[in-house]
Amino acid sequence: MHQTDDSCATLVATLGGQPQIVTFALDALLAQGETITDVYLVHLSLDNPRTRQALHRLQQEFLNDMYAGRRCRLRRFPIRANGVELTDIRAAADAEAAWQCIRDLIADLKRDGRRLHLCLSGGRRMMALLAMSAAALLCDHQDRIWHMHTPETTLQRVKDGAQMHVTPADGVQLIQAPLAPWGAYFPALRLLAQTPLHAVQEQLRRVAAVDDPKCRQVWERLSQRQRDVLRAFACGLRPDQAADTLSISLSTVNSHKTAILAECRNAWNIPGDEPLDYRFIREHFAVFIERV
Repeated sequence: MHQTDDSCATLVATLGGQPQIVTFALDALLAQGETITDVYLVHLSLDNPRTRQALHRLQQEFLNDMYAGRRCRLRRFPIRANGVELTDIRAAADAEAAWQCIRDLIADLKRDGRRLHLCLSGGRRMMALLAMSAAALLCDHQDRIWHMHTPETTLQRVKDGAQMHVTPADGVQLIQAPLAPWGAYFPALRLLAQTPLHAVQEQLRRVAAVDDPKCRQVWERLSQRQRDVLRAFACGLRPDQAADTLSISLSTVNSHKTAILAECRNAWNIPGDEPLDYRFIREHFAVFIERV
C-alpha cells in the first residue's frame, strides 16, 4: 500500500443487500468536508444474489474510479476462510475467520497511515460486531464508527438500492458511535490483534479484572447522577456531549466529574498533583460499565 495524505480518509463499510447505505454514508461524509479516496466493501460470498446485486449497483456509482465527480476507488473485500468466500457466519470457526479477515484489513489500512470511517450498518450484524472489536484494538482517536438511521417511510422507498441518494428532507442520519481505542491507550493490546479472537477475548477479560474492584469501589460511592455522568464518559463521550445527552449543564457535568475523579484518586492511589481528566474514566470503566 502507499502512504496517503493526512487530509484524506478511507471508508470501510459492511455490505449486505442494501447498497444505498454505502452511498448515503459517503454522501454525508463528503458533505461534512471529508476527502474520501477509497471505499472498502466488507461482504460475504457473492453466491448470495442480493449481495451480488448490491455490489453491481455500487459499481455503477464508481465508474472509472470516480464518485460524484471526485477521485474515489471502490474496493471489494470478501470475507474468506481457507481461501474460500464465506456464505454466512454460522459457527465459531466462521466468526474466527471473519475476525481475522477484518482485523487484517484494518491493520493494513492503519499501517498505511489511513484515517478510517467505519460504516457498520450493512450486512450481517456479526460483521459489525467483529469490526468494532478489531477497531477497538487497532484504531486511533482520529478514526470514526458510524451507524446509519433511515426513517421507515424513507426505508421503504430506497430499499435494495431503488434510490442511491437522498436529500435532507428524507431524514437519513449518520450517527457517530462511541469508540474506545484501547490499542491507542495501551499499545501492548495491539499485539493481541495478531492472535486468535478467543485469545483476545481472554486477555481483555484479564485486563478488565485488574481494574474491576477499584471500579466497583468508585461506583458504590457515587450518587445516581454521578453514575450517569461516569457512564457517559465510559461510553466515550466528551463533557459537552455528556451534558447534551443527559440534558444538564456543562458546569454540572464538570462538578460531577470532579467528584468522580476524586473517588478515582482514592481507589487507584493517585497523587493529587498528577493530572487526571475524563479520559481516565473512559480508559478504566469502559468494560466495567457493560456489566452494571
